[in-house]
Amino acid sequence: MTVAPPEKPAEAGKPVAKGHPSGDNRFKMLEATMKRHQYQADALIEVLHTAQELFGFLEMDLLLHIAHSLKVPPSRVFGVATFYHFFSLKPQGEHTCVICMGTACYVKGAGNLVAAIERQCNIKAGETTPDGKVSLITARCLGACGIAPAVVLDGQVAGYQTPESLTEIVKGWMS
Repeated sequence: MTVAPPEKPAEAGKPVAKGHPSGDNRFKMLEATMKRHQYQADALIEVLHTAQELFGFLEMDLLLHIAHSLKVPPSRVFGVATFYHFFSLKPQGEHTCVICMGTACYVKGAGNLVAAIERQCNIKAGETTPDGKVSLITARCLGACGIAPAVVLDGQVAGYQTPESLTEIVKGWMS
């Protein structure tokens, strides 16, 4: 019978690398971002961006972990995560269609764009198709009023959209 050598205790004065009870290495990368920003509360948006890049979306447990680490109320973290359209609290589809609902876009037909994609994909705004191909998201404003109605298709801004042009693009995604 062989006995494994005992694990070395942490040397006095040397910090022990923080991990997460789950053992998920993405938490170490998130921790590095928070450390780089010295756990300052004003780094919240940057930390949320990093978390979403690492995890794909912001689960409630992840938001609570960030709130605890930055020592800010969970309500503030949740408020920021739900205010900005680029944060998602649930998994997104393979392709994303974000439609601006700001005043200029709305006046120029954004509501018709949303309705066309909802019909085509058989989902409502804020949902993902059952096959995980397409997510339809609305945003308060993209700041692209000059090219209204504007949408963001897989991260690329596209202006002057019509229901026909947009459904053609989404049709390609679904095939």
